[in-house]
Formats: sequence, C-alpha cells, structure tokens
Amino acid sequence: MLVGLLLWGTAQADGGLRYQVSITNLTKGQAFTPQLVVTHDASVSLFQVGAPASLPLEILAEGGDTAPMTEALLAYGDSVGSIVTIPGLLEPGQTVSTTVSVQGKHRYLSMAAMLIPTNDTFVAVRNLSLPRAGARAVNALAYDSGTEDNDQNCLNIPGPRCGGEGHSPGPNVGDEGFVYVSNGFHELPPANAGEVLGPQTYDWRNPVARIVVRRMK
Repeated sequence: MLVGLLLWGTAQADGGLRYQVSITNLTKGQAFTPQLVVTHDASVSLFQVGAPASLPLEILAEGGDTAPMTEALLAYGDSVGSIVTIPGLLEPGQTVSTTVSVQGKHRYLSMAAMLIPTNDTFVAVRNLSLPRAGARAVNALAYDSGTEDNDQNCLNIPGPRCGGEGHSPGPNVGDEGFVYVSNGFHELPPANAGEVLGPQTYDWRNPVARIVVRRMK
C-alpha cells in the first residue's frame, strides 16, 4: 500500500506573490500519487539526471511518500519557500490545482510524484522559473529513479491496482543506479509469482503531465 500520503498544507507567506499551480495527467493508464510542489531559490534541485537518486527521491519514486523529500527540503533553510503536498491520486485526464506564496529569492518551482502502477517511475519538473506576470506552461517528463528493477510485477508495485511492496531498500539486482528519462512499459514474460503488467494499458509516451503556473492578482 502507499505510505505517507501527507498534506503538508498550502503554504502561506506574509505578503509576497501568489501563484496558482495546475497539474494535468496526460497519460492513458497511469495515476500520479500525491504531488509535491515546492518553491525555492536557484541552489535547490530535487535530483540530477545521470546521477544516483537520493534516498528521499527513491522513497517517493517507489512508494509515493513525500514526507522524506519534504524533510530534506526543509534542511535547505531559507533557500526553500512554500512546500505543498496535494493529497490523493491524480487519475488520467484529471487536473488538480494548489496555491503557493512566494517571497524574495524563491523564484523557482519544482514538483514530483510517483507514476502508479510502476516500479520506480516519477513525473517531475525541476527549477521552473516563475512568471513575473501571466502564466507559464511546461510539459513534464517521466523519470526512472534507477533504484528498482522494472519487472512490472504487481508484487513489487504499491497502490490500488497491485497492492504490492512500495519502497524496497537497495541496492538490489536490476537497479540501474542513476536517474534517467523513463522509457515506459514493455512486453515482459510471465513471472513465477505475481501479475506482470503489460504496455497495452499502462505504457505512456513523454510528456506525461502539463504544468501551468499562473500569477494571481
């Protein structure tokens, strides 16, 4: 089952600017676990493509738990502004919105959520520059955290579809060891145990989400 489905709260700051953040799921068969949204300065990054995933990112990508990433972001001190986890699953074709308040140097926005059902795939936007006026829209890619074998087996996938294991501390056999742009689901042979999911329902093509950030009056 999913763990740590945390609503950190719509962060409010005294004064400053307010932005509406809308997330649309563009996939046919993948839901997004609760979505982490954070405003920050240029020194903060959730991950680096081609580098090993941090433990908080590993936990988010394998089980949808945003609490460890929230704690890691809080350790940045005043480099981080608002931190919001939007609760609930965002199903295919659905849009959800939240509001963040921004002050001073916190001119960037990042978001992340697990794709489910997958082993360790997540959708993310990193270091999006907030618009001075109007709105800014970007397409978001799916990334693989490289921390779990992509066996597509329900025994190793949490959530309502499979109900399998979430975070599996590693390293383990089949881990790629670095974050990369996900290449989706594939046709895999049946396993000795558990149901192996197929691409007919659960595959995707990037981008997997549309993020719109709008400055509010």
